[in-house]
Amino acid sequence: MKFIVSSSYLLKQLQVLGGIINSNNTLPILDNFLFDLDNKSLTVSASDLETTVSSKLEVESTEKGMVCIPARLLLDTLKTFPEQPLTFTVEDNNTIEISSNHGKYAVAYVSGEEFPNAVELKDPSSTVVQGDVLATAISKTIFASGNDDLRPVMSGVFFQFSTENLVFVATDAHKLVKYTRDDLSASQTAEFIMPKKPLNLLKSILAGSEEDVIIEYNESNAKFIFENIEMVCRLIDGKYPNYEAVIPKENPNKLVIDRNQFLNSVRRVSIFSSKTTHQIRLKIAGAELNISAEDIDYSNKAEERLTCDYQGDDMQIGFNSRFLTEMLNNLTSDEVSLAMSLPNRAGILTPVDGLDEGETVTMLVMPVMLNN
Repeated sequence: MKFIVSSSYLLKQLQVLGGIINSNNTLPILDNFLFDLDNKSLTVSASDLETTVSSKLEVESTEKGMVCIPARLLLDTLKTFPEQPLTFTVEDNNTIEISSNHGKYAVAYVSGEEFPNAVELKDPSSTVVQGDVLATAISKTIFASGNDDLRPVMSGVFFQFSTENLVFVATDAHKLVKYTRDDLSASQTAEFIMPKKPLNLLKSILAGSEEDVIIEYNESNAKFIFENIEMVCRLIDGKYPNYEAVIPKENPNKLVIDRNQFLNSVRRVSIFSSKTTHQIRLKIAGAELNISAEDIDYSNKAEERLTCDYQGDDMQIGFNSRFLTEMLNNLTSDEVSLAMSLPNRAGILTPVDGLDEGETVTMLVMPVMLNN
């Protein structure tokens, strides 16, 4: 088995796949890339058993064969090469020789037969989404998903496809984000929960890509196909909580404010908040928003006044500043709206401007009880 490939082209593809490899694998074979050569087409795969990503490359070759090459060693070596053709040759002594313009490097390989096969999806449904739209949907929601091992369904992003729209939801019970695209739809209704790790990988690959992504899915797995890459991953098993039930419908008190000004103020004031609760207090009256925090243990306190556009009754409400900062950071609009009903009901944060046609973002943040 022998093939010739450009060093930078190979490195670029392998860096994408390398994102799925765990640093401490239970199976040693998962520390390798699988190289599957079929004449001019080379398919390279990486897996962590839950997710398998493969990429098709064009190479110069007239042979066939399958070998596993240590991923870390190969990546570290490729990073040091300037752009040049590399020749990979499988030798008789169980090593693969890499020849560059200036040298030869031998690496022990493992038989490709030992590498776990990717799951084949039986009778999948499919939907097509543009790459950058999917990347946006992931980055707008994934930060709100939980890390609680006892509630695995909340540790991923809930995909809800229907013939009317596509909805993406993430929550950790303290904050919730619902991202909707009314300009896109699926051929039939489907719901599944995607784990975080493959989503983070997709987000980084698809950012700014206008290529279409084909999403195929069944009860237990999902597959994403785009350009020269395929990714198959196991879905999180379980029923997603009824998130619609926690979004308050009537929110008569509505505050509209400059997002950056609000974010910077919350950041500054939160430095003075209690290190255990991270609590900040919003006091709204007329066109004035008063943001304050106090850490009684250390006698630290801060207070800022901002002007805002407010319709509703005067009120005081407490929030965890970390959740509020995370949400405001994740929005890109110039102005945001915070709608509230009562101090013990969730606040709803939405962007006022800067959205694409058909795009809506609803963020929900649970209040914290104020101790007067």
